[in-house]
Amino acid sequence: MSAQKLDLQDRVALITGAGNGIGRETARQMAARGAVVAVNDLKPEFVAAVVDEIRAAGGRAFGVVQNIASREGIQAAVEQARSEGGRFDILVNNAAWVRYQAVPDIQADTMERMLDVGFKAVIWGIQAATAAMDPERGGAIVNVASTAALRSAPNSLVYSGIKSGILGITRAAAAELGAQRIRVNAVCPSAVPTEGTQRNRNAERDAARVASTPMGRLGTVEDIARAICFLASDDAGFITAQGLAVDGGVTLTNV
Repeated sequence: MSAQKLDLQDRVALITGAGNGIGRETARQMAARGAVVAVNDLKPEFVAAVVDEIRAAGGRAFGVVQNIASREGIQAAVEQARSEGGRFDILVNNAAWVRYQAVPDIQADTMERMLDVGFKAVIWGIQAATAAMDPERGGAIVNVASTAALRSAPNSLVYSGIKSGILGITRAAAAELGAQRIRVNAVCPSAVPTEGTQRNRNAERDAARVASTPMGRLGTVEDIARAICFLASDDAGFITAQGLAVDGGVTLTNV
């Protein structure tokens, strides 16, 4: 597997929800940069496909089939990554389960699942990763938030609340864990076409998003994965507590 820069050489990285979309591309790019990647997802066939793809390209990866929506699940995922990888350096909290509902339509079971996967798992993941990281080397944690934490659309009360909370978690964890050489950052993607976002996208909506974006296009999984890899690398060695908007400028402009 060729790479322009092996800036993650031999580091062991666990990426949750890596069976497709942003997680899958992040796994691919981290492997290309020399990392040993623990590919997590609920579906064994998704995990196997990503692991096979990375190995076929010359990278190193293994599967971690765990439901990270519980404290026990994410603890088991981190422990498997540390045990099989021989060390633990990077956690990417990417997994999410998303539904959009108008305020009168919000259902308790929907909200609970979104919180379990997208909010609680981030906290339990940080807890487990902190215990698994070498105190001398430290490590890096990257949380996948969203521009919905910064500007919101209708029907996104729960989603926007969760992603805003991720930024708060990121700042608080960075403040507490910096003394342990652990950096904690977040990326905030704008609309990115993935398998998981198909139900919330259509041509008209995408065209409106493109029109309001200074860069004149939607983001890609490659864009987001590159930002995650940067924040996990030593090039970001003095960067922590940040929420990096990877959005083509849409959040802070009015085109």
